[in-house]
Amino acid sequence: MINYPAESLWFDTLPESIVARPALAKPTHVDVAIVGAGYTGLWTAYYLQERDPSLRIALVEAEIAGFGASGRNGGWLSALYPVHIARLAAEHGREAAIAQYRAMEESVAEVARVAAAEGIDADIALGGTISLVRSQAQLARARAEVAEHTEYGLDLELLDADAARARLAATDVIGATYTPHCGAVHPAKLVRGLARLVEQRGAVIYEQTRANAIGPGSVDTEHGRLSAGVVIRATEGFTAQIPRLRRVTVPVYSLIVATAPLPASVWDEIGLAQRETWSDHRNLIIYGQRTADDRMVFGGRGAPYHYGSRIHPSYDQVPKVFTALTRTLRELFPVLRSAPITHRWGGPIGIARDWHASVGLDQTTGLGWAGGYVGDGVSTTNLAGRTLADLITHRQTPLTQLPWVGHQSRNWEPEPLRWLGANAGLWAMNWADAAEHRTGRPSHLAALVDRVLGR
Repeated sequence: MINYPAESLWFDTLPESIVARPALAKPTHVDVAIVGAGYTGLWTAYYLQERDPSLRIALVEAEIAGFGASGRNGGWLSALYPVHIARLAAEHGREAAIAQYRAMEESVAEVARVAAAEGIDADIALGGTISLVRSQAQLARARAEVAEHTEYGLDLELLDADAARARLAATDVIGATYTPHCGAVHPAKLVRGLARLVEQRGAVIYEQTRANAIGPGSVDTEHGRLSAGVVIRATEGFTAQIPRLRRVTVPVYSLIVATAPLPASVWDEIGLAQRETWSDHRNLIIYGQRTADDRMVFGGRGAPYHYGSRIHPSYDQVPKVFTALTRTLRELFPVLRSAPITHRWGGPIGIARDWHASVGLDQTTGLGWAGGYVGDGVSTTNLAGRTLADLITHRQTPLTQLPWVGHQSRNWEPEPLRWLGANAGLWAMNWADAAEHRTGRPSHLAALVDRVLGR
């Protein structure tokens, strides 16, 4: 039996106890069946209920609502999109690319709006994101990123060292980029609040009900069949556990640590007065936030990909990665050297072969999907839910015309190529950061890996 509060800081600090809802008990027919009761599935149900309250909606979930990345992420409500805008523009045109990025910005505000309107207290603070620059190689990347955003009329500001340190006083800071389009959030409060909301409005959530197969008109579960005219796959990092879908996305683990609540004097030294989310411009991703109860949450990549796209609870705990994260956090902020680490957790995110998030619905079969968020799903799922609701109710809207709609990523390679490629990419990014630290020059290896992976 899973101890859900132990799965993350977020589950551990929920104001209510976690009790699993009943499983599917018998074959059932509804209008819309959704596999996965995380953000994607719940936002889809929420907007469907707005557009057509008469719809019978059921969600099946292998564990509990929000068990996956929705309840275990780093708490970034961001406008980040995994495909560079220049690549989108090359494939779909300038206006379509800008529309995709603007839709992401609007999704940040939309999540905050719904949470406030529906009384979901998810500790949201729209303080934006500061990404630190701590080397000349990182400065070159930051300048290029700002130039690209400026070319497309997007908000990204280059800060000098003083302005950067005024927001976040880490070591060796020589600058930063800043965007206002991000918020800090308590992800489990948000996902559990959404689950209660859609349930109150008539949707049924069957927990402890694992989907074994998804097909046109039906979802076969361990407890029987759920049939529906429309079936939506919203399984993200756990997609590889469904037979015949093992190569659609790869589950890549992201791990996180959190400190005990820190005193005001420590925050006076660190900054983050507006609860900005934060990162830096290294190649291997890191991310952090200041929580509403004044903890520092800090996470990043670094855990290995597991052969055969395997997922197991033991993979959520990798001591050497937690040690590396703690060491990095204390290097960035020496004032935290004695701060106790109270929580350590992790979980899988979903990455498509071309690193391209997508959403779509086959009107012929009634099969729909959304996913491949590459760890930036807190707001992307909201956009997916609104888009799926429009597609399901046959509405032609600006959302249904966005370039990610209907995108089909090719499958990942079979093993052992998948294992070799994913872990070689991880090693290469670590090596690139070390090389940049030594030389001060951007790594050509990191750029090569980006091209090989299709980013």
